[in-house]
Amino acid sequence: MFGIELTPEQPVDDVVDLGARAEDAGYDTLFVSSHYNNRDPFAVLARLVTATDDVRLGPGVANPYDRHPVTLASQVATVAEQSGGRAVFGIGPGDPSTLENLGLADERGLRSVLEAFRVARRLWDGERVSHDGAFACENAGLNFDVPGEIPVYVGGEGPNMCRMAGKHADGLLFNGSHPDDLAWARDRVEEGIAERADDHGTFDLAAYASVSVADDREAAREAARPPVAFIAAGAAPPVLDRHGIDHDRAAAIGQKIRAGEFSAAFERVTPTMVDAFCMAGTVDDVAGRMARVREHADSVVVGSPLGPDPAEAITLAAAASDR
Repeated sequence: MFGIELTPEQPVDDVVDLGARAEDAGYDTLFVSSHYNNRDPFAVLARLVTATDDVRLGPGVANPYDRHPVTLASQVATVAEQSGGRAVFGIGPGDPSTLENLGLADERGLRSVLEAFRVARRLWDGERVSHDGAFACENAGLNFDVPGEIPVYVGGEGPNMCRMAGKHADGLLFNGSHPDDLAWARDRVEEGIAERADDHGTFDLAAYASVSVADDREAAREAARPPVAFIAAGAAPPVLDRHGIDHDRAAAIGQKIRAGEFSAAFERVTPTMVDAFCMAGTVDDVAGRMARVREHADSVVVGSPLGPDPAEAITLAAAASDR
């Protein structure tokens, strides 16, 4: 897979134009990020269905807390029906800062994610499903047929989430841009694959990488500040230690994000954080980082911010991938 994350912080028309450009540039999978403070991902996906021909399309990543998992399964199935079987399902525990604003921070967990996509698979297979676990449903079912297979990619970076994905899912969208992090993720995924059922098929470890690429290296690094702030704020202590990042500074960034003081949060991002959490720079810079990441990952998904000029960055990142 060579995928891209489209963030609907821009008007839907603009995001759809970027998606069509990405297909033309050679990306084979388009994920639309899912955050309540941006446009609705499924509205964007519905438009992308008609604006593209061959790419896979899906949320990247949705969570089973702000939408009931059965509703979420139905929405993904609708994308599959509209697109003639091109859907992909990215599901994960969600961004902690965003969910905290919705009063859902305590709901995050591995069990909810696993149960949600297991139930979704049964619904897509045409079953009526009753479930009582991290969420509940009674005799739920879809009143339409779902074409094709829908690959399930778990979005996460914790050790247990990585193992769970390796054991049960089709792939892992690992939120990482650094080869050291992907090497660690590979080890955790292999622990899960060791317990994987034979009929689950092959597994795809995808680096869901923050990328900021431009001809101007410093402009690219400056554009990386917003996503790096969110990544640093949510990074586990061992990840911060791996890259020599001060815990208190990362915590302060998280506090500013939760307070809605985004500019102040972005200003606290350091060059070390950018190096750790983003492929940022020129095409050559990004190509070198991608090559090192691919020593451990099977696939790459080019994620936010793309670059100071997102439309141009789509082409530049594709060029970096080809080197």
